[in-house]
Formats: sequence, structure tokens, C-alpha cells
Amino acid sequence: MRGILRYGDPAPRRAGGAGGAGLWLLEAPGNEGVSSTALVASGATLLLFTTGRGTPLGFPAPTLKISSNTSIAEKKPHWIDLNAGALLDGTATLDQLEEDLFGLILEVASGRQQASNEKQGYREIAIWKEGVTL
Repeated sequence: MRGILRYGDPAPRRAGGAGGAGLWLLEAPGNEGVSSTALVASGATLLLFTTGRGTPLGFPAPTLKISSNTSIAEKKPHWIDLNAGALLDGTATLDQLEEDLFGLILEVASGRQQASNEKQGYREIAIWKEGVTL
């Protein structure tokens, strides 16, 4: 682990060597909107977002929604990018899902495919404030 970034701090860049290489943790609240916005503010260009209930949220960077169960993936196909519940259902192996996720990441990161949030126009931000966040 290299260090901890404060909310809104940019992640160190690699410049001619090790630079910012390694694991950096980001100090941000657990609220999905606020923490995802913080990741993008620190330099994330693609987010992997796991969900068990489904959510239409998207953030300034492509946000790949990974469903933990097939029920949500079937009910909300326009929100979910990958159904990881297929492992529990026995309709996919861990190796298949790993390959599918890696392929999806490459397609979206290259610009050849859009994440569901981009297709639907969901691009919210939520800035951390003092006090309660609802």
C-alpha cells in the first residue's frame, strides 16, 4: 500500500518510473453517489459498481453495474451490465464471468461499447458535505 488519498485529492501519476504505482486508498463516505463521485474526482476513468438491488445511478465516468443476482439482472436489464448472479445459478463458471467482465472492461475503456448508465444518460454527481447525507 502506497498511501491514503484525502477526498478529492488526485491520484499520483506515474511519471518516468514508479510514481503513483501501487495501491492507494481513498478516504470517502460509504454513500454510493458520494464515494463514486470521489473516485472520479481522484482520477478513476471507469467504475465497477456491484449491486444486489439494482440502481440506475451513473457517474461522470462509465459505471459498469455488476448484478449479484439474476433476479435483478432480469428485472432491470437496462441498468445492469453484467449478471454475476449466473455463478450462483450455475449458468456460468467463475472463469467465464472473469472473462466476460474483463472483456466488458476492455470494450468500455476503449470506447467501443457504452456502459448502461451512458446509454441511459445517467451521470450524477454527489459532493461530500459536512453532516448527514441522505
